Amino acid sequence: MKRIGILTSGGDCQGLNASIRGVAKSLYEEFGNDVEIYGIKDGYKGLIFGEYKLMKPEDFSGILTLGGTILGTSRQPFKTMCLPMPEFGGKTKLDMMLENYRKYKFDCLVILGGNGTQKTANLLREEGLNVVSLPKTIDNDVWGTDMTFGFHSSVEIATNVLDCIHTTATSHGRIFCVEIMGHKVGWLPLYAGIAGGADVILLPEIPYDIDKIAKTLDNRIANGKKFSILAVAEGALSKEEAAMKKKDFKKARAEMKYPSIVYRLADELASRVDNEIRVCVPGHFQRGGSPCAYDRVLSTRFGAAAARLIREKNYGNMVGLVNGKIVPVPLSEVAGKLKTVPVDCEEILAAREIGISFGD
Repeated sequence: MKRIGILTSGGDCQGLNASIRGVAKSLYEEFGNDVEIYGIKDGYKGLIFGEYKLMKPEDFSGILTLGGTILGTSRQPFKTMCLPMPEFGGKTKLDMMLENYRKYKFDCLVILGGNGTQKTANLLREEGLNVVSLPKTIDNDVWGTDMTFGFHSSVEIATNVLDCIHTTATSHGRIFCVEIMGHKVGWLPLYAGIAGGADVILLPEIPYDIDKIAKTLDNRIANGKKFSILAVAEGALSKEEAAMKKKDFKKARAEMKYPSIVYRLADELASRVDNEIRVCVPGHFQRGGSPCAYDRVLSTRFGAAAARLIREKNYGNMVGLVNGKIVPVPLSEVAGKLKTVPVDCEEILAAREIGISFGD
């Protein structure tokens, strides 16, 4: 009898349940009654504190289109995994996860998550546990895969926001600064900005010059275009900030009087551009709702591939999409790396060629 534990960790996104379903249905097809699947509650927290339940085949029915995660999730920062916890006799979270894995006699853990999750999955692998992981994040920033599930669904939502903003922006002749999720990496605002017809796209990878943005907006006004749309990554930064030392940058952001960069940007533009400026922050809407068709298919492919790795006992890998094919990617290569947007990628080049500004 194979005992498989499955957990979802980090921020939620569309496609988690579709992936869980893909893993479970494939395992049942392969092993029939010779497999038990245990849902570990609230991510690594459940593995740390031994909170899990034996799942039944019917638990995985009707969840293909369901957003969020039926297992629950939590954030357990990688940096806390090896810190002694006095309340547990000095044990670390890692110690407790290893103990529970062995206590419950799991044959493998299937772990769905983003960058921090993959680092912890690799840590568990280094400690000798059998681990298979899947890349989840709306940011599409996991190393070793061309695409993560959740990304395209989030792009659809962010694009719809930009579409809706267009109608009110054109009606009132306003400038709208729309904050799109993307703290360290700008794939989401890049794709949504292009698809949503943004006039300016600001990414963490391309520090902006506020005066150049103002000039772009002034030129549009001079050419009779009374409205403009800015797709602003939540992690966008100015050229002055990019030149700061990391410590100074963190201090400056901590002392910033604005709730986020998009508000600061709007305020700075208000003194430079003769037009009414508004801010839109769709926030966690971008994580919610049903997965789009693309993510349902990708999640199913990832889930089936994870079950295949378990069947082959090919542990220690993340399932990745590389050049259109699903392949195993060693967790040792994935952990600790971030897939940022290359400033000369085709998407940015195409955007520049049609006149979209990146504020640089």
